[in-house]
Amino acid sequence: MKGPLENIRVLDFSEIIAGPFAGMLLSDMGADVIKIEPPWGEPWRFSQPIVPNESRTYISLNRGKKSLTLDLNKDSAKQIIYDLINDIDVVIVNYRPDVPANLGIDYDTLSKMNPKLIYCQNTAYGSEGNDSYRPGYDIIIQAMSGLMAADGKLNEGIPQSISATALADFSTALTMSMSICAALHARSITGKGQKIEASLLATALALQTTSFLEVEMVDKEPKEELIETINLLRESGAPYSDIHDYVDGIRLNNPAAFGIRMIYYRTYQAKDSVIAVACLSDRLRKKMADAIGIYDRRFEPGYKADQEDNIAFTQNLRKEVEELFLTKTVQEWMEVLDSAGVPCGPVKFVSELMTDNQVIANDIIREHEHPLVGKIKMIGPIVKMSETPLVPHDPSPTLGQNNDEILNALGYSEKKIKELRDSGAVGE
Repeated sequence: MKGPLENIRVLDFSEIIAGPFAGMLLSDMGADVIKIEPPWGEPWRFSQPIVPNESRTYISLNRGKKSLTLDLNKDSAKQIIYDLINDIDVVIVNYRPDVPANLGIDYDTLSKMNPKLIYCQNTAYGSEGNDSYRPGYDIIIQAMSGLMAADGKLNEGIPQSISATALADFSTALTMSMSICAALHARSITGKGQKIEASLLATALALQTTSFLEVEMVDKEPKEELIETINLLRESGAPYSDIHDYVDGIRLNNPAAFGIRMIYYRTYQAKDSVIAVACLSDRLRKKMADAIGIYDRRFEPGYKADQEDNIAFTQNLRKEVEELFLTKTVQEWMEVLDSAGVPCGPVKFVSELMTDNQVIANDIIREHEHPLVGKIKMIGPIVKMSETPLVPHDPSPTLGQNNDEILNALGYSEKKIKELRDSGAVGE
């Protein structure tokens, strides 16, 4: 088999990150994915460009797809979609809720033509509510979902985004591909298609499961008081940093949890670089304490984290451990902690990982020959399957690369294709 989704056909109308990455994941699983772009190309082709119409961002998110360039503002371009739709299993869109209907590619329109269609729509905020009409990007969702505030990075008192990656976008792509596979399974049983609605907001909240949980018997009144105080501080014109310090103080007043994080679940500067440790149980924390040679009174019977002298002890112990880690290199600490069974790892830069032994040993990298930019290396399939292996063969398509192939397969004559090109309905 080509993959577990062999013979599944997908129309991918999406742009930027979440939808395209979801489509790429389906392509990795063997689906035949047709990327529908405007004749001028989707915006991500022009971010970090390498050559005209090809960019690092586009290449990294659209492996294994075919490109069909259509101006969906033209009826003749819409008709091409309608000619295709009966042989399509999945549609992916990530526009604002009103846009698909304006383009004639909404669920109601397409599902009438193909009732077995799986239609996955991703929006920023969901299809209902006062914000549903608004465009939204990862940084805005980080702000509105609480992720940005929870991350606690301030610059001159202003919260900063999680900038290493588009966290909400990429996580939503995973939920989209997962739900599409689930819907395909359900269709194999019922014969019915369905509409899937994903949103960046829902995903961002799902990433914060423990924080986004209210246990009424212990949380309701304190949370109401917290929200009331936040609103009062905002109304008084208090700077964000003051409000953040107040909210963060609530967290710091849990000395048991915070004390553990201060010492056993964090990064440390070593003699040459930085190491991370992650001990989330008393058994592991005791192993780490013994391995590095410190005394921690919290392991003594009857220890109470909220006693003032114990809070002071934890603060002093933190400084002691920070100084201790400066005495050895990362490799030396890795040997000490590994031998004791303590979870740890060096802090690396992503640029180091193309040649990382662990990455290479697990066959995580794929090489492709792109027709315009040449040899590329990139992330391969993110799972392994023993009976239906994932083997991506092709790099991302050039703009309009498969126009003639797709239109010829639909029975369009060369004369008709030329007319569509001349009218601007189909790109070059």
